[in-house]
Amino acid sequence: MIGNIALVGGEEFRPGCEKMDGALLNATGVRSPRVLVVPTAAAFENPYKAARNGVNYFSDLGANASSLMVLDSVSADDERILTPVDDAHIIYFTGGDPRYLLATLTESLFLNKLKYAHQQGAILVGSSAGAMVLGSWMKLGGWVEALGIADGFAVIPHYEDGGPTKMAKGLEDTPYSDLVILGIDSKVCCFGLGLEWEVIGTGSVTVYSGTRHQKYHNGQSMFLGSFKY
Repeated sequence: MIGNIALVGGEEFRPGCEKMDGALLNATGVRSPRVLVVPTAAAFENPYKAARNGVNYFSDLGANASSLMVLDSVSADDERILTPVDDAHIIYFTGGDPRYLLATLTESLFLNKLKYAHQQGAILVGSSAGAMVLGSWMKLGGWVEALGIADGFAVIPHYEDGGPTKMAKGLEDTPYSDLVILGIDSKVCCFGLGLEWEVIGTGSVTVYSGTRHQKYHNGQSMFLGSFKY
């Protein structure tokens, strides 16, 4: 394992994601990893369905999966609800509303426990909105500062809906010159930490920095130091 962050482009828990998520489970080195599915970003949609889908999906892959129902700022500061974070191997944030997810996590006990778990080796996974919030910045019309756990990166999820020419025009106002932007297709992830990442899944990842871009596919390693000015 080269790192312990996975940034997923979306469409989590669907057919076609098994290879990607099997690789994440294997990376824990545990026979039946403890996986927490966190549907905070889906709080105004159907968070219980999102959590149930994730738990059933990871259970079928052989994980010891459960949900962590942090749905608002109150539960994000509730030690009793957050206890499972302490011994989780994978903490998986679903898609949904990135603004709400960011607001709920910011300055919370959950965020403190999340960072500590990550330092101790837990794999943090964010899909779509979850991936956006783990980066340093999010593109939501204008740029919004995110959590910075995947420091120096911004994620454009569901990238199969865009393209290099279309996307580049919307990235001219980046908040700082060496921000690396990852256009990640659904059902594919960047797995790594710092500047070393691997692409896993059925789609591709397009990396932008300044006026340059480069596409990577399943199984390819990305050393992103070359994209830093």
